[in-house]
Amino acid sequence: MRDLLRRYRFFLLVIILFLATVVLYSYNLRQKDTTTFFERAVLSFAAPFQSALDSLVDGTTDLWRNYLWLVDARQQNEELLQINRELHAQLRQTEEIVRENDRLRKLLAFVDDLDRAALPAQVIGEDASNWSRTIVINKGARAGLRVGAPVVSADGVVGRIIKIAPNSSRVLLITDASSAVAVLVQRTRTRGVVRGLGDSLTLEYALRDGDIREGDLLVSSGMGGVFPKGLPLGLVTAVKTDQFSLFQQVTAQTTTDFSHLEEVMVIVGDDQ
Repeated sequence: MRDLLRRYRFFLLVIILFLATVVLYSYNLRQKDTTTFFERAVLSFAAPFQSALDSLVDGTTDLWRNYLWLVDARQQNEELLQINRELHAQLRQTEEIVRENDRLRKLLAFVDDLDRAALPAQVIGEDASNWSRTIVINKGARAGLRVGAPVVSADGVVGRIIKIAPNSSRVLLITDASSAVAVLVQRTRTRGVVRGLGDSLTLEYALRDGDIREGDLLVSSGMGGVFPKGLPLGLVTAVKTDQFSLFQQVTAQTTTDFSHLEEVMVIVGDDQ
């Protein structure tokens, strides 16, 4: 094919130039009001070529127009996708703000019932090793906090501050083995001391004749001067008695879900 084109390229060039001349001449003739026989013959001869040229030009124009439309459509699609991503990000952020506001509203309502001055704080760290259960909050000495201050959530007691830094504090959780809180069984007022078991609680020094059942709520007794009276700590999950022991064996689950704890309140004042 290449050899054929190379061999007859001169004749092809002459034909193309001739056809181009005829077509251009026919365009000029169309502008005239009257034509001769020769001119009409040229018009008739050039008509098919002119029609083909018009079709080629129109097709090229349509192709270019479609290409530009596709480029514009692709650009608009990318812009719409970007807007969609931004709207989804804003929606997620809004949902997070709404949920945080709900948690804070519940927390404030809980503290209002205590009638105590309290300071909100966020959980910024945790230590959940086998021998320690603590969290770190983003308020410290500069906010007026002190060692021993009780920390609560909207669901009950969290723990107490054991270390203070200028802008943070470490809180010992009630699930820590070294934590001890004097409590009452809310239903019967049976006394005991709650200690941490890592992920749950145990009620110690509950006498054998004390009325304790599964589902009973354990609340702070107010003894010891750390936690205000009546704060929820846990729900009894099991009760066992031993005929050779003076005390019952009681386990409980915390009312606060420590695995999802994000905001807390630090009680900083006495009864108002």
